[in-house]
Amino acid sequence: MSVLDGWLKSAQRALLGPRCLLCAAPAPLRRELCDACLADLPWLDAACRHCALPLSNDASSRACSDCRQRARFDRAVAVFHYAPPIDWLVTRLKFQGRLNHARLLGDLLATRIHAADLDLPDVLVPVPLHPAGYRRRGFNQAERIAARLAGPIGSPVDSNLLGRTRDTAPQSSLAANRRAANVRDAFTVRAPLAGEHVAIVDDVVTTAHTATAVARTLLGAGAGRVDLYCVARA
Repeated sequence: MSVLDGWLKSAQRALLGPRCLLCAAPAPLRRELCDACLADLPWLDAACRHCALPLSNDASSRACSDCRQRARFDRAVAVFHYAPPIDWLVTRLKFQGRLNHARLLGDLLATRIHAADLDLPDVLVPVPLHPAGYRRRGFNQAERIAARLAGPIGSPVDSNLLGRTRDTAPQSSLAANRRAANVRDAFTVRAPLAGEHVAIVDDVVTTAHTATAVARTLLGAGAGRVDLYCVARA
């Protein structure tokens, strides 16, 4: 977004009040989403409790077949299917710097976490970018979502605990059968953990290979429990 665009949007909000990000109708000040658009979002109603994989509403178990054999996370929370218009909100955040989208998505994720009545983590750890990736983008969208999430759930964010050791190819550019190898041994923990309850925060989870690699790294460093919080699940 250009400086001029930002100024024009600020002037519009001052003159007309907050507008819905999706349809431009009047919206609540804190949410920037009207009630109609909020209701029409692709809410994820039934999902695996351990990896948030979407399940059918009449599934006999709240664990997917993989997690019934070996759960990748202690608990997982996702708010939406990765479908329109959530995909638009996420991609505009990542590639056009629409940081107000991170605030909205973080608030919606916090609401879902509270509704799930979970044991809340000791620390939130956003999936990190490699320094080269951070320089290209200028920010980490997972970190921005985690920062917004921290206040409502009362858990601090530690953006320095986890590092990315390799500038991996974007997972979205790879076939599913190549994604696990792409992120294998790509993360490191910079301080020992002593049984802490850690929650990984990310924007979108598809095959869960990245989050799984992060969880293994955290557990290997001594984490006692690792949960996964994401905005959307494919």
